[in-house]
Amino acid sequence: MFEVRDIAFSYGTKEVLKGVSFSVVPGEAVCIVGDNGAGKTTLLRILATVMMPDSGSIAIEGRNPTKEPIRYRRNLGYLQENPALYEDMTVKSYLTYRARLKGEPDKRIRRRITEASSTCKIKEVMNRPIRELSLGFKKRVALADAILLRPRVVLLDDVLGGLDHAMRGVIGEIIMSISTFSSVVVTGHDISDLAKWVKKFLVLSKGRIGSVIDTTALDHAQTVARVESALKGAVR
Repeated sequence: MFEVRDIAFSYGTKEVLKGVSFSVVPGEAVCIVGDNGAGKTTLLRILATVMMPDSGSIAIEGRNPTKEPIRYRRNLGYLQENPALYEDMTVKSYLTYRARLKGEPDKRIRRRITEASSTCKIKEVMNRPIRELSLGFKKRVALADAILLRPRVVLLDDVLGGLDHAMRGVIGEIIMSISTFSSVVVTGHDISDLAKWVKKFLVLSKGRIGSVIDTTALDHAQTVARVESALKGAVR
């Protein structure tokens, strides 16, 4: 269980998050949506421990990053909006380097890379320099990095940004695959696409989760309509 409780954060005097609370169970993918400036990226950075909240708590299966930072981070995969990759490396050498940096024993690295490359559909480019890849492949390499150690929680910030329709479909399939072994939290603006793959939408409004929309009992059109209506209400 990934638990987020009463997260608050301010930039100086500007209050951005005001008691954000939600939970994600294993095998569930949820999407946080909100207007531009609602605090989605800030929230994910806090959950990834890139930033510290003013108050509140987060835990993965009871492990708090303040008390057990190494265990927490080992159980977390994070893909930021514009991931930085070492573009002169081949995909294989980059993932090997990243696995070692994360503390994975050498004897397990090959298996980890094989699993991640298969899940993220990048086997065909493993020996190519990253600089030669398209944006879609680069995002999939970054995704493979995020899931290398099969973390309990995966955070994906605007993972569909800049991608065409076909590549969004590929990323959606990957998200569903990842959710078989991780709790997935994704942000984005592409409601119609995301509605095909996530089980819940969390609408971030005025610093809090204002609406929770469960997609399991709705068809695609109903889900999109509910989310768009909640978003319009959030910005009034």
